[in-house]
Amino acid sequence: MVNLVLSALNAVTDLTKANFIKKTRRTAEVQERFLLRLLQAHRDTEFGRKYQLGEIKTVDRFRDRVPILPYSSYEPFLERIANGKQNILTADPVVYLTLTSGSTGKKKMIPTTRRSQNITRQATLTSMGFLTAALRSRGQQFGKILLTNSTQQWGRTSAGIPYGPASAGVLSMDKWLYGQFFAQPYETLQVADSSARHYLALLFALQDPLMRGMLANFPMLILRTCNYLEKFGEDLIHDIETGTIANWLEVEPELRLALEQRLSANPVRANELREILQSEGKLTPHLAWSNLSFVACARGGTSDFYFQRFPTYFNNTPIFGAVFSSAEGMFSIYHELDDDSSILALESGFFEFIPQDQWQEEQPKTLLATEVRSGERYRILTTSYNGFYRYDIGDVIEVVGFYEQAPLIVFRHRQGGLISSTTEKTTEAHATQVMQAVQQEFSLLLEDFCMTLSENDFPARYLLNIELANGYKLEDPQAFLSECDRKLQAANTHYEISRKDPIPPPRLRILAPGSFAILRQRQIEKGIPDSQLKFPHISEDRNFLSGLQVQQEVRLPEDEA
Repeated sequence: MVNLVLSALNAVTDLTKANFIKKTRRTAEVQERFLLRLLQAHRDTEFGRKYQLGEIKTVDRFRDRVPILPYSSYEPFLERIANGKQNILTADPVVYLTLTSGSTGKKKMIPTTRRSQNITRQATLTSMGFLTAALRSRGQQFGKILLTNSTQQWGRTSAGIPYGPASAGVLSMDKWLYGQFFAQPYETLQVADSSARHYLALLFALQDPLMRGMLANFPMLILRTCNYLEKFGEDLIHDIETGTIANWLEVEPELRLALEQRLSANPVRANELREILQSEGKLTPHLAWSNLSFVACARGGTSDFYFQRFPTYFNNTPIFGAVFSSAEGMFSIYHELDDDSSILALESGFFEFIPQDQWQEEQPKTLLATEVRSGERYRILTTSYNGFYRYDIGDVIEVVGFYEQAPLIVFRHRQGGLISSTTEKTTEAHATQVMQAVQQEFSLLLEDFCMTLSENDFPARYLLNIELANGYKLEDPQAFLSECDRKLQAANTHYEISRKDPIPPPRLRILAPGSFAILRQRQIEKGIPDSQLKFPHISEDRNFLSGLQVQQEVRLPEDEA
């Protein structure tokens, strides 16, 4: 029965993908039609009446009539929506309020309606259609997926509207659909404790040697699941053998009971895993699931830094980006394995692009999807059924080509996600490019890194804070620092110019093991969901790394006098 359901869903995703491809051949028409239908649907909302959306009949008129507004302009509307007022930003009732992670600033509240959720589902199914086709071309197949995202909502507003992270809303509203793809029972994702949730998801997934994929929001979270598999290997095997759940896990009693009823002893599978553990000394996804076909997580931006560690756990298993999205909207759909580019999600929103020469303007001139140029970077605006219009989320993307008439885009970094000692504007993309290269050059793996600025120098010097991965040693830290400095100058011309004068030489700080785990825990304690952690690799916050143990500080020869 399960295989029949999965086969039927695969057929649906194939059809959804085929329909999407047809529409990429009519990009301008599809985008205009989406916008005009949305404006008509929302014309009688409070926002629609204010900006006379019902009178807008062309894209140009829309851009003239509706201004680009910051989130603060939407806050008064959102407060009233949270209190139960309807027909404010959307014509459809708001059924869920997504709270952004707040990892890059203040938490934001994003309305979700059934219609906006349906659009998200459609894009997800399209992505799965592309994934299935890509796997077939390699002689592989799509199948059950391990997911560890929490589905716990955080509460309800005074009007009874549930609120919480995006993944909790998406998964709970389409519980049956997404549940068909899980390698573990849905109840595992309802467990509040993060360690217990990961353990239970792994426990059930390990029962199935034919599991095909792993899914997480970000590659760092995939690596964390791998660490849990290594850490709890013996315990997991014992529970599989006996059909029990470790009594030391923090699991809500009702969920423990429900999951125990779903679990049965599997000594044959336990013996298979024990033999792997004894012969290899550890459990990894590639060893535990020999049929693993893909890993799905965010691509672009700083992801490549973490991907360097993937072969340790996944060998050459391909990586799929799935969708490029945020709480504010769905932006693009991935179409290939091991590829950072993705196709603009033509029916998920109406998109505009702000070219770089307009980034400082309060009301910049924008380009449409068919007007952008390959090789150029833009800030992306979205208008969608969640009630935001011409909304600038601050993401910088690069157009790298076209799929039929639709732009292929790659996420590069967030606007404002940079550091400057003077005016050089070093971005996360610069920092990640450098750290990827030096890791390879020095045959080194880092647990993580973060570039910050010194407190007591003027102009401030760059501080490169790194934590070595377990088992690695940096033999020549001064040469490492020198190469980082050289490569950063090559990556960022403005840094190269300012580095000659007035920026002083950078310093390397080697942090004690476990330092970045402490930083991530600090983020969680601030209320950021563990499934939405986006760890910054550059920070202008001079106190960001405060309290961490520096094992060694390294200077360049010119800085030692």
